[in-house]
Amino acid sequence: MKKIPLIKPFINQAVRDKVLEVLDSGFLTEGTVTRELEELFSKYTDTLHAIAFTSCTTGMETALRALGIGPGDEVIVPDYTYPATASVVNIVGAKIVIVDIDPQTMLLDYAALENAITPATKAILPVSIFGNPLDYDQLNRIKNKYGLNIIEDAACSIGASFRGKRAGNLADISVFSMHPRKFITTGEGGMLTTNNPGWAEWINSYKHFGMNGKDSLPFQEIGTNYKLSDILSAIGLEQMRIVDTLFSRRKKLASYYLELIETVSNIEVPATTINGDHAYQSFCVFVENRDEIMQDMRSKGIEVQIGTYALHRQPAFYERPDCRLTSDMEISARVEKRVLTLPLFHEMTKQDQEYIIDELTKSIVASNY
Repeated sequence: MKKIPLIKPFINQAVRDKVLEVLDSGFLTEGTVTRELEELFSKYTDTLHAIAFTSCTTGMETALRALGIGPGDEVIVPDYTYPATASVVNIVGAKIVIVDIDPQTMLLDYAALENAITPATKAILPVSIFGNPLDYDQLNRIKNKYGLNIIEDAACSIGASFRGKRAGNLADISVFSMHPRKFITTGEGGMLTTNNPGWAEWINSYKHFGMNGKDSLPFQEIGTNYKLSDILSAIGLEQMRIVDTLFSRRKKLASYYLELIETVSNIEVPATTINGDHAYQSFCVFVENRDEIMQDMRSKGIEVQIGTYALHRQPAFYERPDCRLTSDMEISARVEKRVLTLPLFHEMTKQDQEYIIDELTKSIVASNY
């Protein structure tokens, strides 16, 4: 049976050689290799500061802390996202406020967002889901009207852009994931970007135990250890050297999927934000009878997956007194049941994609009987 995985990290000889170089150096913690990765990331996103983290989650937590967000504050998040987006709000002691999403883009609903704002609202934590960029015309209007900060959960969005400006340089702070499902990966890891030097200085200190280099007594504040090892950074560094090549390949694969799907009925493609360039960290489609189709596709050796989760259906959120649901989340609930994620990785061939869409078509037909 032909087996096609959901994702295969891009690990070439340059990546292997760089990891071995770090191992042979004897310097394994965060150091010059991580610094170089940060510099490349900063250059790619055209931001003043890029700061490596152990994960996107720890990066988002630190971003909230840098803005002084804590007990008594509210942070607005979309319902359709991986739980980490909302969890970090609770971790810093703030109240989670959840809003519904747009049925076509799967991004947060901007009208619902504005309606959810109260005097306690301190920040918006929107998600550029699956690499679909956020509409910063809408977000900046709301941000400026209410005097809020935007921390973008850009976990999936390396390469995405809005009006020609790359994710990472759109929000006040953006945080990316470098988990193995992302096309730039460090195994586990994250990257935070900002153009605010004061926040960057505080964030760098906090992730290094609170240490700073200005005082004879370097520990003026409490911090923690969110450093990214040079071993892990070596993987991402060699990928970032060819990020344009990797991203271009990903876009071509996504374009061919779109071409193939045009001839298939009963498959709907989510909309890309107007004036946006989708990164396609995941290639998702809407189908009916998703779970039945997913089981059938997996039985054929094709690893497909759900999209992500509707938070309001998870006990970790709907049972919390410090979490406010602003509606019944009807759209998010519907989207959660319909999204199917298809395989997408660098070494895929056109024949692989044709086989996947052919088998998906058969599965859809079978599920309708």
